[in-house]
Amino acid sequence: MPPTPVDVAARWRELREEIMAGIEAWRLPHPQATVQELEAAVEARLAELRARMLQDVALASQAADVRHACGPDRPLCPHCGSPVEPRGPRARQVTTHQGKTLRLRRSSVRCPTCQVGCFPPG
Repeated sequence: MPPTPVDVAARWRELREEIMAGIEAWRLPHPQATVQELEAAVEARLAELRARMLQDVALASQAADVRHACGPDRPLCPHCGSPVEPRGPRARQVTTHQGKTLRLRRSSVRCPTCQVGCFPPG
């Protein structure tokens, strides 16, 4: 069952607090850090927040579970445009631009026309 918006918001608040505490903890032993060093430290920690948010948003998408989608809600094959059929959940990993790995468990689908399997976008 996908997390509710309330669950996600609570997780994001907790993670935000952890990240801010981590930045403060990093700053204490680095009082003479340059702006570039500060930026790198902040960016490294914000990449964690971005990755978690992206993962949560992706898992909350309708594409995460297409078993009950029908009609216009059913994803289409990216190759031939036919409505795809669900194959069940599969785990996959995606790497963000900041090099963080997301672990997603989402529906995988197969096109009954061209027999191509994929994960629906979204």
